[in-house]
Amino acid sequence: MFELISNATYGALAAVALWGLFCIVIVWTRVKNKRFKTEDQQDLFMDDINQMLGQGDFEGISEYCSGDQRAIPQIVEMAVRHRDMGYKKSRQFVMDRFQRDVMSDIEYRLSWVSTVIKSAPMIGLFGTVFGMMGAFETLATAESVEPSLLASDINIALRTTACGLAIAIPLMILVANVNIRIAKMEDLVGAGLARFMTSYRESLAENEKR
Repeated sequence: MFELISNATYGALAAVALWGLFCIVIVWTRVKNKRFKTEDQQDLFMDDINQMLGQGDFEGISEYCSGDQRAIPQIVEMAVRHRDMGYKKSRQFVMDRFQRDVMSDIEYRLSWVSTVIKSAPMIGLFGTVFGMMGAFETLATAESVEPSLLASDINIALRTTACGLAIAIPLMILVANVNIRIAKMEDLVGAGLARFMTSYRESLAENEKR
């Protein structure tokens, strides 16, 4: 009975560890794919966009950004495709899409990682309780207690807690690292978006005059 529960505890710990790691990898990859590697690369991209905006070449912008999975090109393409909505509405539209399609997914994955960080030690503690119950049962039922049997139960009890902590601590470090990357992505996207929206508003105003 106690051995079965301890094995189930190990299985549960393995499952939550794999799920937490999977979510971290997804977030890491998504952040990497949504930002430019450097600010200089983004500036070069924005230079090309601003040049086409100055010429009123909206179709050229759509073609230039088509198929690019990074956040700024996607925002630019969506804004240009919905320019008939006007500056304010199209700006609100692309910001809502960015929040829904990019940031919401990242926050959803990170919330799962946070759940794993909190639950892994609790699952380990669950195994510890049953390991200690097994040790006390050995003490209560055996006429002469063999130290090896008692040590085995206590070993299981301590090992499950250690496994839970071994899962939670690295994930906490990884989440901290990912949050830094997310903050850098938001700063970079925010700078590019502010620059684009200024030129975009001027281009739309100029296009209305023509």
